[in-house]
Amino acid sequence: MIFDYIVENYSNGEPIFISELPGDSKDYLRQEMKKLVDEGRLERLYNGVYYLSYITILGTKGKISIDKYIEKKYLTVNGKAVGYVTGLQLANKYGFTTQNPSCYEICSNEATTKQRKQEIDGNTIIVYKPLTDVTEENRSAMQFLDLMSVIDKYSEISGEELVVKLKKYVASIKLDFAVVKKYLPLYPDKVYRNIYDGGLMGELV
Repeated sequence: MIFDYIVENYSNGEPIFISELPGDSKDYLRQEMKKLVDEGRLERLYNGVYYLSYITILGTKGKISIDKYIEKKYLTVNGKAVGYVTGLQLANKYGFTTQNPSCYEICSNEATTKQRKQEIDGNTIIVYKPLTDVTEENRSAMQFLDLMSVIDKYSEISGEELVVKLKKYVASIKLDFAVVKKYLPLYPDKVYRNIYDGGLMGELV
């Protein structure tokens, strides 16, 4: 029974993509999923994406985990790295700004257009096409280069404090500067300048 499989393999709030489910007939699966939604055992996010119905500890109806949805759809597909978080959200995550992003910004191979806006359960996700295909090898380097292209716009810190924070970030993601060098030509000239201002020029030489 498909519901038993879902309960065993998915946690509350985790997105269930119909394409991941076992079964030869997608039509049969769709009918089964519709039945489970009608019975109130599953919630439908949109066509082909579902999640388990559950009640939170506050007694409210559980929602889909937007982070898990983004991870599964845009960042890691079938165990392969295909994307990364970028923009203000990235700057905020590593403490360069206290500004809270109003949307999720993602660079992903799954993007079909240069930039696409998606509304999911009250959250805005903007998906950008990366400058080149994202892989396990280049994901950190491209994310770093993205950050360096907006750091002058978003960072609330500067000077020595910025240098220290950048070095900490680079160490935490185990950044390989040989890979950074390879992809640097894809980015605008100001990225080079921002790397210099951030005190990381020595790593590039």
